[in-house]
Amino acid sequence: PDFDTPDHIRAAAIAAINEGFTHYTPVAGIPALRQAIAAIYKPHGAEYTAANVVVSNGAKQSVVNVVMSLLDPGDEVVIPVPYWVSYIEIFKMAEANVIEVQTTLDNGYKMTAAQLEAAITPKTKMLLLNSPNNPTGGMYSREEAAALVAVLERHPNVILVSDEIYEHIWFDHPTVCFASFPSILDRLVIISGVSKGFAMTGWRIGYSVSPKWISELCEKYQGQITSGASSVSQRAALAAYTGPLEPTEKMRLKFLERRDFMGEKLKNIPHLRSYSPPGAFYFYPDLSYFIGKKTAKGDVIRDI
Repeated sequence: PDFDTPDHIRAAAIAAINEGFTHYTPVAGIPALRQAIAAIYKPHGAEYTAANVVVSNGAKQSVVNVVMSLLDPGDEVVIPVPYWVSYIEIFKMAEANVIEVQTTLDNGYKMTAAQLEAAITPKTKMLLLNSPNNPTGGMYSREEAAALVAVLERHPNVILVSDEIYEHIWFDHPTVCFASFPSILDRLVIISGVSKGFAMTGWRIGYSVSPKWISELCEKYQGQITSGASSVSQRAALAAYTGPLEPTEKMRLKFLERRDFMGEKLKNIPHLRSYSPPGAFYFYPDLSYFIGKKTAKGDVIRDI
């Protein structure tokens, strides 16, 4: 996001500095912030408490905490393709085996329930979903998410890690929070943070929400890597999660305007296939037509 962080959030950070709130915090985050994050999921029917929340130095660290805490070498992870570039490298650090499920533009870059069922083996330990998705903008509907959950219900040993960092940036229909499916709450990890929805990329605050046995593992791991996140940034994040959402809504509508503008421009490029992404702020056009064709200089295009 290229927007400025909303004024009330910046004011909270300035107040924290002026109050001398500049010392170490608990590894898992200040209690008020953890409680505020837990409360986000109550409307979805999930009764989380601060004990279920671990605040980290960005959502990327939250993903690392979960992966390194839960996966052993040789465990299998199912992930739809395309995916965010860091996921695969994080899985490599855990020495996990990645089972890639190819999605297509025609299906909105979403994995089907049948594909998930086919990908799961006795070694599958984790499914990682990112909806809305980076880099495609793909987003699961309620019905599509429910179908995936139905598959997971038949495989109780598979942990779902749902990266919902783009939850506030949706266009055609609201995003789906997987905490709204009670049958998987005992093995669900939600990843999110303030970077995208509140234009706070540089503040470096992310979090995981999970069953207590997982949050305790993540807290122990983070305690040996970085300890707690920035005290000032946590106070800013608290203002974000307890303050007005009007600035976030204004940003969402601006992203919608940009999506529609970009979509019209892409339609004017001959042979380029694209679709209108329902969330996040990415287009992922299909350029396969151009493979094998020649450039104006006569060079053959061999890859994208």
